[in-house]
Amino acid sequence: MPTKSTHKQIAINFGFLISAYNVTTGLLLVSLDIHYQNNTLIGLINLAVIIGLIFFGIYQLKKSCRGYLKLSEALKTGMGISLISGLTSALYSVILIYYIDPDFIEKTLDFQKQTMLKKDPNLNIEDANAILEIQKQLTGPLTTSSFIIIFNLFIGFIVSLISGLILSKSEVK
Repeated sequence: MPTKSTHKQIAINFGFLISAYNVTTGLLLVSLDIHYQNNTLIGLINLAVIIGLIFFGIYQLKKSCRGYLKLSEALKTGMGISLISGLTSALYSVILIYYIDPDFIEKTLDFQKQTMLKKDPNLNIEDANAILEIQKQLTGPLTTSSFIIIFNLFIGFIVSLISGLILSKSEVK
């Protein structure tokens, strides 16, 4: 049976490992000036790394418990990892928006407008601007941070549940 400190230490270690990866990747994208483009391939790679690290964190918990793991322990640890990485990533996004690239939201919206106009030649600029105006009202540091935390917790729950189902093994009494 793992101790509370084992759960906590694994959650902290892997949560900050994912955070370090996210911030490093984010800063690399900023240096390449493509951080506002939401590249699908980069997003999928990042998601795979996050999923892998959550799974590996839960696997480390199982190893520390002599090969035994309950589903509830996997969920608790995975959600802890996700919460820490989500909070840290949300903090990074606030720093990005206010300090690193204050034009981030404008660049993102402009890029989205150009993408919309390329994909739909029948879309006029006024309609594209109206769509983006609605998006602009929903886009800000608080909204973005909240979405990041919720998304991290959602992914963490799914990965933890699947990992727990795969890795769970109870002690025979």
